[in-house]
Amino acid sequence: GLANAYMDSSPVVAITGQVPRPMIGNDAFQEVDITGITLPITKHNYLIQQADLLPSTIEEAFYLASSGRKGPVLIDIPKDVQLEEFSSKDIKRQPLEGYNPTIKGHPGQVKRALNLIKNAERPLIIAGGGVSHAEANEELRLLSEKGDIPVVYTLMGKAAFPNLHNNCLGLIGYHGRVEANTAIQKSDLIIAVGTRFGDRSTGPLNTFAAQAKIIHIDIDPAEISKNVAVNLPIVGDAKNIIGQLADLLPPVNHSEWRNFLKKVAQEHPLKGKMKGVTIPNILRILFEISQDLLIVTDVGKHQIFTAHYFPIQKSRSFITSGGLGTMGFGVPAAIGAKTGQPDRRVVTISGDGSFMMNCQEIATAVEENIPIIVMIMNDYCLGMINQLQDIFYGKRYRSCKLGRTVSFSKLAESMGAQGMRVAKEKEIAPTVEKALSTERVCVIDFALEDTSNVYPMVTGSSLLEYIE
Repeated sequence: GLANAYMDSSPVVAITGQVPRPMIGNDAFQEVDITGITLPITKHNYLIQQADLLPSTIEEAFYLASSGRKGPVLIDIPKDVQLEEFSSKDIKRQPLEGYNPTIKGHPGQVKRALNLIKNAERPLIIAGGGVSHAEANEELRLLSEKGDIPVVYTLMGKAAFPNLHNNCLGLIGYHGRVEANTAIQKSDLIIAVGTRFGDRSTGPLNTFAAQAKIIHIDIDPAEISKNVAVNLPIVGDAKNIIGQLADLLPPVNHSEWRNFLKKVAQEHPLKGKMKGVTIPNILRILFEISQDLLIVTDVGKHQIFTAHYFPIQKSRSFITSGGLGTMGFGVPAAIGAKTGQPDRRVVTISGDGSFMMNCQEIATAVEENIPIIVMIMNDYCLGMINQLQDIFYGKRYRSCKLGRTVSFSKLAESMGAQGMRVAKEKEIAPTVEKALSTERVCVIDFALEDTSNVYPMVTGSSLLEYIE
């Protein structure tokens, strides 16, 4: 969980228990050097030696987790410290030496970026997860519309820009849409916002965006030119910087560029099967029934299908594990999302493999009365591994078939949830409507008729070498 939060810049404060202070370092029963272990996967961590340090430490931990580039912070509290008494008092956070995140972008860099955007003929915005973290969605939309700039997104940036907007081209990268990847490779200027240029987004780095100058806007200076060398870095808060650019940029027309990309999109439509009990069809029906959902995904083929086939229109309406690709993420993440936004319907799109990683948390949701909906895309295998073995290993399938042993609906019922199973297309809509209308925890097992691979998929030395 901490590694996942670290990779995806999610603010988390973890409080752990430690053996009593006199036993630390003696290999005591259940002793683990958790601060040492988590050092590479947290922004900061603490081992509390005095109880009266707890209030200031907790306040500081929450500030660290939620400021700058967000991330996890851990507080380890020995058992004897937990039993100490101390006097509570008002805490005023003290400045942290060496920690002063840059918020406002350098005026000179912003001015240079503005000039590059004005002079570009084929500009493109890459929206990453940092857009939503900075709550810069509206500023990004204004910049795109005012500058007539197409937008693509990383997996973590799916909720950064309305997916049905005329300027939105969709997902980029390893499983990116052809028009989105084409835009990257044909662009003469890329404005990358809140993305670290991860390998799943760029493909081979030596061929990535070879024709483009790159403006990189990020809160974390360590990410600048780490993976992709950029021409113009701007360190700071995305909301502040994008807001400045949107305010200063005069209206621009790039209809020729957008029409070119529109033609590419028409020539390379997504080819998922939209009939039967298939993932694309299930997602289509779900979207037709309710568009105002908070979607959470697990990791696997269903995750990429969801990125392609379920449009997200509102900020903070799509949660997934992008950097680490943590199977089992979906159910506990949905519980957290529903707890944080109790008035919204939270739906987890999962797979049979991912669901089995953390299915016991259904009991937690039932016990705590947190009504989430889990939709299991059951293809009886580890779908993404199956796809890789299908394409690259001559269909020699090993250790990816899961069989039909588990009844997920009965498993859910055994934990007090409502369990349902769908095996025919005509059952999809009424079952989904029933789940959305109840205030119980629901698990729907979709017995997929079709286990097609998820495409497009980059297979060569650039984003333009792919299977579709």
